[in-house]
Amino acid sequence: MDLDARMLAEALPPLDGVLTVPGLAGPVEILRDAHGIPHLRAASTGDAWFALGFVHAQDRLFQMELTRRRALGRAAEWLGEGAAEADILVRRLGMEAACRRDHAALGEAARAMLGSYAAGVNAFIASGAPLPVEYALLEARPEPWEGWHSIAVMRRLGLLMGSVWFKLWRAAALPVVGAAQVGSLRYDDGGRDLLCIPPGVEAARFEADLAALAPAIRALLHSLGVQGDETGGGSNNWAVGPSRSGTGRPVLAGDPHRVFEIPNMYAQHHVACDAFDMIGLTVPGVPGFPHFAQNGRVAYCVTHAFMDIHDVFLERFEADGARVMHDGEWLPVRRREETVAVRGAAPRRFEVLETPNGPVIAGDARAGTALSLRSVQFAETDLSFDCLPRMTQATGVEDLFEATRGWGLIDHNLVAADTAGHIGHLVRARVPRRGRESGWLPMPGWTGEHSWRGWIAHDEMPRAIDPAEGMIVTANNRVVADDHPDYLCTDCHPPYRAARILEALRARPDFRPEDAGLIHGDTLSPNALLLRERLAAMAPPEGAAGALRARLLAWDGRMEAGATEPTAYVALRRALTRILAGRSGLAGAGSHPWLAVAPGVAPVNQLWWTLPNLLRRDDASLLGGWSWEEAIGAALHEVAGEAETPWGEAHRPRFAHPLSALFPEAAPLLDPPALPIGGDNDTVLANGLLAAAGPAAAYGALARYVFDVGDWDNSRWAVFHGVSGQPGSPHYTDQHAEWAAARMVPMLYGWDAVRQAARSRQELRP
Repeated sequence: MDLDARMLAEALPPLDGVLTVPGLAGPVEILRDAHGIPHLRAASTGDAWFALGFVHAQDRLFQMELTRRRALGRAAEWLGEGAAEADILVRRLGMEAACRRDHAALGEAARAMLGSYAAGVNAFIASGAPLPVEYALLEARPEPWEGWHSIAVMRRLGLLMGSVWFKLWRAAALPVVGAAQVGSLRYDDGGRDLLCIPPGVEAARFEADLAALAPAIRALLHSLGVQGDETGGGSNNWAVGPSRSGTGRPVLAGDPHRVFEIPNMYAQHHVACDAFDMIGLTVPGVPGFPHFAQNGRVAYCVTHAFMDIHDVFLERFEADGARVMHDGEWLPVRRREETVAVRGAAPRRFEVLETPNGPVIAGDARAGTALSLRSVQFAETDLSFDCLPRMTQATGVEDLFEATRGWGLIDHNLVAADTAGHIGHLVRARVPRRGRESGWLPMPGWTGEHSWRGWIAHDEMPRAIDPAEGMIVTANNRVVADDHPDYLCTDCHPPYRAARILEALRARPDFRPEDAGLIHGDTLSPNALLLRERLAAMAPPEGAAGALRARLLAWDGRMEAGATEPTAYVALRRALTRILAGRSGLAGAGSHPWLAVAPGVAPVNQLWWTLPNLLRRDDASLLGGWSWEEAIGAALHEVAGEAETPWGEAHRPRFAHPLSALFPEAAPLLDPPALPIGGDNDTVLANGLLAAAGPAAAYGALARYVFDVGDWDNSRWAVFHGVSGQPGSPHYTDQHAEWAAARMVPMLYGWDAVRQAARSRQELRP
């Protein structure tokens, strides 16, 4: 069908007036401010969550249903063959069974919350309001919502984040580089890791114990038919206490970074009732405020903590794949057949195998070996949703940390500040106890030696409250030193963003909320400075390569949108990464079937993060006999003379609606426009690129926020496109310009201010 602006407008639901809605106990007031941000007020808790479900559906119904389909392995019914592998993966993982199991185990408050929310979603579907335009394109109708669906949505958004991909990458790279080099295939540590706890402390990394890894290395090489010597993807947040604040109150700020998906995985909402009054970022499809919010007494936010919550096992099967060896005995493999329906293609039938360690995710059991996954996200009953009602009632930092006891869906650095002047950091996660060797590679699954040995207790997870310096910073960097009594983490992000934020805060002993944007928008790239040092130390090449070197030596290392030097730097670093991939032999590792687990692992993307560490240590062992000077020289000659495009243009993201590939004629109306932006993977303005794909930003801050704790109306925020997921809405893209400039819009909280600023008013009546 031909989509036009009129059809987009006709697909918008009414947002003014009085609407009778069966299922409510009392009236609900919905006010939307100048940016379309909904402010909801009800009397009862049940009506508040009902209203949030209704309003989520008003703005994001298509997104909610697509996320649910992705979670349950049904996205290919809408999106076609490109979504089939991801559907098959979540079916293998047993997503639906896990979500139903968890829902059945929840306490009364959480189950009531989920039930009220689902009733609100269904009330919107039944209200007779126009459906989002995507349903017309797909010739589809929305399906009803059930309480357990919200658990599926939440689980999908953190699905397999973290360690599983590093372990698969090193396993596939092992036969290429050898066991002695496995330890070098990690993200850069900046020289020494900067820790979250204690804040500002540095520490060395734990290196792979090849003796401890020998059984795993030997088994992996044997499974690959290789005989050898077994020995031989950026979020920020920060808090300052009253002693470091220009307001005399705590200030809490940050920005969650993920791949840019349209619509945004977050939406701004304000939900109030007689029991609570909360404002923050919600997840469409989910009630409550799981990640970022304040309730009038305490504000909180998260970054990914990179706890190791996924274990990969190499399994040993009998010839027909019917039995698997586990703890010294042959046990039957649980198996079932499933089918994924695919739009425009034949259904995909596949077999699901489950071992005592978990489902098989890669390899062929009938060939004798395959990889299985045991993940905190699926292995045992999860009660994360019990935390959400408790968080609405938290009275301060310590009370909030207690409210999150049992959270396990994904691991977070939970940073909080309260009106009593306290700041704190807790690793909110469930982490199994097992040996540190499990963090490096898939472990032998047949011995039982690497099985989980219970859980690290909530009270034993790393935490800091009111640290001496009065500051907390987390940016996906290492949480605690590797000599911590419990094994928590092997891989994490480099410390550059955390170090830069810490430096900025130390330079501002009177940090105020209005200073947050200066940190959000910081573009200094330490790895640009590192590469500049290497260029300065080498003999100048002739011609265009020499001219490029001279330009980069004169540059200040800031990834500013209007400059051309950042474009040249990224081109040079990408060329150098390709040389590293080629000369090490790792470029071909991407074809290994273990790296085909959706969405896959690209060697060049992994080596982009490894490169700075090798440069800093002058470690040329993966360059096939070349020195780094030779490699840099070759890279300079490769990219010299390329067009000098301003970085903002080269780095401009493409915001692609999930249906624009299926309906390319509709793409101009579905895809929000994007402005030029600066930053890169290593800057605080972490608009990151994927080295294998090109210089365009593929991920960045989905939102930015700053809470003035106690003077809540002085808080601000922004999202990267707008609060609405409806392409025809005036609020589909109306925050993008502010976001692109690292600015924010008011976070209205006091109800007098909200009513004064309201641009639309709607009342839901029972």
